Amino acid sequence: MKDSVTAAQRTPSAERTTRDLARAAVSGWLGTAMEFMDFQLYSLAAAIVFNKIFFPDVSPAIGLIAAMATYGVGYVARLAGAVYFGRMGDRIGRKKVLYLTILLMGASTTLIGVLPTYASIGILAPMLLVALRLVQGFGAGAEIAGATVLLAEYAPVQRRGLVSSLVSLGTNSGTLAASGLWAVLLATLSEDQLLSWGWRLPFLLSFVLMLFAFWLRRGLKESPVFEERPDVVDGVAMAKEEVIAAAHEGDVLAAGIRQRKGKAFFLALGLRFGQAGNSGLMQTFLVGYIATNLAVGRSVPTDAIVYGSLLGFVTVPLVGQLGDRFGRRALYLALTALTAVVAFPVMLLITSGSSAGVMLGMVLGLNVGVLGLFSLESVTMAELFGSRTRFTQLALAKEIGGILATAIGPVLAATLTAVTDNWWPIAAMLVVYSLITFVSALLAPETRGRDLVRLEDAV
Repeated sequence: MKDSVTAAQRTPSAERTTRDLARAAVSGWLGTAMEFMDFQLYSLAAAIVFNKIFFPDVSPAIGLIAAMATYGVGYVARLAGAVYFGRMGDRIGRKKVLYLTILLMGASTTLIGVLPTYASIGILAPMLLVALRLVQGFGAGAEIAGATVLLAEYAPVQRRGLVSSLVSLGTNSGTLAASGLWAVLLATLSEDQLLSWGWRLPFLLSFVLMLFAFWLRRGLKESPVFEERPDVVDGVAMAKEEVIAAAHEGDVLAAGIRQRKGKAFFLALGLRFGQAGNSGLMQTFLVGYIATNLAVGRSVPTDAIVYGSLLGFVTVPLVGQLGDRFGRRALYLALTALTAVVAFPVMLLITSGSSAGVMLGMVLGLNVGVLGLFSLESVTMAELFGSRTRFTQLALAKEIGGILATAIGPVLAATLTAVTDNWWPIAAMLVVYSLITFVSALLAPETRGRDLVRLEDAV
């Protein structure tokens, strides 16, 4: 057991250059882009074709619910991945975990593209689909959390919101790539071509992206914050018993190990709820709902996500910069209040029957209620947690929020709209999700500029 911790015992933090920061930023952006591309490919496929090729022997409404449920099971695996890889990342470093997550995500997504359909092997086809979805989710459960922590810990304190927002830009890029691929397929292929082989192409293309992301991460240096942690010795975090033995009253080790955990986690969970819930409705459920229930072209909802994602390249860094200037809480309160106010008008536009209305409503909802909140979430959740458990707590907050909102939300929305035969439950869910985050932001402390090396949480 280690009796004390001295500067000589700890691994010194290697100097980080602008090039290192750029490599970390691109790595975080690309990995997150891949994660969201994989999940958006799946969610769009679930909404557009999976109900026909994996669940063909049921009514269209039940098939959509089954496809959305299959989409949702990945979030259960994400929770397991968050626990497993989050603890690993807090113990041995961020970068090593990010190697494993990219491989799991890329391999499982590629294999979805070669699956036989229900017509070929019957019930075994959806069972294999669920199995691959679980593997995909297990890797993805720590990917965005790891990228978020890495970028926040690399970034200069005065630009932390802007640099961390690149993770959110990765989600936007992945959504754009997946939606763009599906838009091209829907515009160029016939129904028979799409159902027979066209749906496979986007999944197979993810293999190339996986190889590039893995290569990029080979030269990535560990987070300087991880290396500077007072409880890290020779690149590995001390066990709790070792920290207790080495701590002295009033020192940084004692402060980190004796703080009761929980308050920061529940605040982060509330901050996550609005973005996660709105994302599941805007980017997953509404695509299938519009295609199934509204008299517009089948490519309109995917085109709307493409245009909304393009606008997000402005929205995401702008919100990051505003957060650096005015603080995180003020932006959270403004965006969640605006989302709640415009929820019913946005749904009126989307359900108007006009292609232009669908486009305008989805672009507005996506940028205000999803991408803007994600930009804030990337830095705020990292700042809320202490460095000893940052990866684990951040990953769990994201994934539990994802299960409660993003995974269950589309299934609940599909059920409520089928029962009521109306769109108002979707708008009501957008309001509820946003108000949960509004209240959480009111209760949370301002975290802008916090020292990320500190072991204890912000509250």
